[in-house]
Amino acid sequence: MKKIEAIIKPFKLEEVKDALSEIGIEGMTVTEVKGFGRQKGHTEIYRGSEYTVDFLPKIKIEIVVADKQQEPAVLAIMKSAKTGKIGDGKVFVSTVEQAVRIRTEERGEAAV
Repeated sequence: MKKIEAIIKPFKLEEVKDALSEIGIEGMTVTEVKGFGRQKGHTEIYRGSEYTVDFLPKIKIEIVVADKQQEPAVLAIMKSAKTGKIGDGKVFVSTVEQAVRIRTEERGEAAV
């Protein structure tokens, strides 16, 4: 099993969710996060004073999939989250050793 974490722009969440749903991935965890990469934030003017916004709002999506679903899921996220502009985000893939569904005690891929 693989855990896929994607950091995307907030307005792309619905598109990513729909793209994952189309390939049969239904469960996901979504978190509102803040961060920066090459974008390095930006400056804003508020009540006449200029200040720097270092951390930009992003969305973090976490899904756990069977090994065979990894590549289609990554491609769906990349295609639906891409704007072609700086700050589109990143996708990280890591190995999951075990998953357990608490209610039924199912383990492995059956728990996902």
